[in-house]
Amino acid sequence: MWRAIKAMIMRDLTRMVRQRGRLVSAMVRPLIWLFVIGSGFDALLSAAGTPNYRQFLVPGLLCMVMLFGALLASLSMVYDKESGVMRMLIVAPFPRYVIILARTASATMVGLTQALMLMLILLPLGYLADTQNVGLLVVGLVCTALLCASIGTLIAVFSKALDDFAVVMNFFIFPMYFLSGALYPIGQLPDVLKALVLINPFSYGVDLMKHALAARASPPFGAEFALYHDLLVLVGFSALALSIACYRFSQAPVFETLARMLSHRKSH
Repeated sequence: MWRAIKAMIMRDLTRMVRQRGRLVSAMVRPLIWLFVIGSGFDALLSAAGTPNYRQFLVPGLLCMVMLFGALLASLSMVYDKESGVMRMLIVAPFPRYVIILARTASATMVGLTQALMLMLILLPLGYLADTQNVGLLVVGLVCTALLCASIGTLIAVFSKALDDFAVVMNFFIFPMYFLSGALYPIGQLPDVLKALVLINPFSYGVDLMKHALAARASPPFGAEFALYHDLLVLVGFSALALSIACYRFSQAPVFETLARMLSHRKSH
C-alpha cells in the first residue's frame, strides 16, 4: 500500500517538474501581483501614510501559489478517469480511500513545492525578513496546502470530465482568493462581503500565514483571527472534505461498474 502511495505522489511531482511552462507561470503570476499591482497600490497607500503594501501581499501570494498548484494537481485525478488509469487503481489490493489520500498527499506536495520555490525567489529580495517563527511558517504552509488539495480532491471526485472540473474550479478559485483577505484587510469590508470571507476556509490559511510572516505588521495589515481559530478551521475543513471525498469515491456507481467489468474479464 505504501509503495502505491509513494508511486502516485512521485508521479505527480515528476509531471510537475516536466511541465516547465506550468512551473514558470506558477512563479510569474504572483510576481506580477507583487511588483506590478503591488507597486501601484503601495505608492497610493504610501501617499496616504500607510506603507509596505507589498510586504502585506506576501502571505496571500504564497497561499495563491498553493491554491493554484494543488487544484491543478487534483485535475490529474479526473484525467485518470478519462484515460483509464483509474481502472487499474480501483482493482488494486487496497481500500479505495487510499487512492483519495494518496492523490491528496501528492497535490499537497505539489502546492508546497511551488510555495517553497516562490520563497526562494522572495528571500534574497527581503520579503521574508519579518519571519519570526519558522515552525509556525512550516505549519502554515502544510495546513494551507492540505486545505487546497482537499478542496481539489473533493471537486475531482464529483467531476465526470475535465470540462466539469475546469468549470467548477474557475467558479470557485477566484472568489476564494479575492474574498480571503489576501489582497486587502477584511476589517473594513461591508458586512455582506465580510460574511463571505468568514465562511471561506481559504481565509484562515491566509491569516495563518500572516501570523507567521507578518507578526509585527501594523494594523490593519496583520493577522485578523486567533491562531487557534485558523488551525481549527483548516484542519476541520480538510478532514470534512476528505471524508466526503472518500465516501463519494467508494460509492460512485461508475467505479462499481468498472470494477465488475474488469473482474468479469479476468474470470474469462
